[in-house]
Amino acid sequence: MDVLSASKEVDLVPMVTIPAGEFLMGSPEGTGRADEWPQRAVYLDAFLIDQVEVTNERYMAFVKSTGHRPPPNPYGTGSLTSTNGIEQLPIVQTTWYDAKAYCAWAKKRLPTEAEWEKAARGTDGRLYPWGNEPSTEKRANFDREWDEEHTLHVAGSLPDGDSPYGVHDMAGNVREWVSDWYEPEYYKDAPYRNPPGPDKNGVVRSIRGGSWRSPASDITTTARGRGGFALQTHGTGFRCARSLEQAPQPAH
Repeated sequence: MDVLSASKEVDLVPMVTIPAGEFLMGSPEGTGRADEWPQRAVYLDAFLIDQVEVTNERYMAFVKSTGHRPPPNPYGTGSLTSTNGIEQLPIVQTTWYDAKAYCAWAKKRLPTEAEWEKAARGTDGRLYPWGNEPSTEKRANFDREWDEEHTLHVAGSLPDGDSPYGVHDMAGNVREWVSDWYEPEYYKDAPYRNPPGPDKNGVVRSIRGGSWRSPASDITTTARGRGGFALQTHGTGFRCARSLEQAPQPAH
C-alpha cells in the first residue's frame, strides 16, 4: 500500500495510490442489479484517492477558509457550527456541489465512478472491499437504525473492511458522491480507457458505497446509487481523488 500525505497547506488527509491497469467493473448479468451490467474490463491510469471519507474536522476547515455554507441540521440539532466530539466522523448532509467545492479547495476532485470502484475492489472482481465473505459489523457499518451517538463510525475505524489497496470505509458508513452523471445503461457503451461517465446533462449524479442504513446488498463494490445535486441526507458524504500528475511533488 502506497500512502502519501496531502498538501499540508490545505488538506491533511492521506491519499492512497491506485496503480494503473485493468480491472473488472460491474456485475455479470443475472447477479447484482441491471444497472451494473454488463461486467467488463476497464483500464484506468494511476490515480490517488483519499484513504478515509472527508471528516467534520476537515470540512469545517474548508468552511472557515472559504466561507462556504455548512450543511444544515447534520444531526437533527441545528447547523454544524462546532465539531466538538464529532471531529473524526464523516461529514454528512453535503450536496454534490458541496463535495465538488471541497475537493477543488483541497486541490483535488471527485473520483469517477470507475475510479471509485477500482479503489474499492481491486483487480480480482471481489464483491466487497475485503473479499467475497459476508458483511459483518467488524468489516462495515451498515443496516442500522438512526442513533445520534452511535450510528456513524469514526472514519477509518474498521480496518478489517479495508479494500485491497488499504482504502477505508468503501462499504457502508456513508454513501459517497462521485463525479459521474448517473445513467443506468452507461456500462453497455462506456469506453474501455478512463471512462469519465455519461457525456450529458442529466438530473442525478452517481453515489457509491452504501451507508450505515443500507442492507448488505447495497454496500457491494458494484452497487450503484443516485441522487439529485441538492440531495442532503444523514448517510451521504464523500472522499476526493487526484490524478497522479496533479499530485504535489516533494521538495528537493
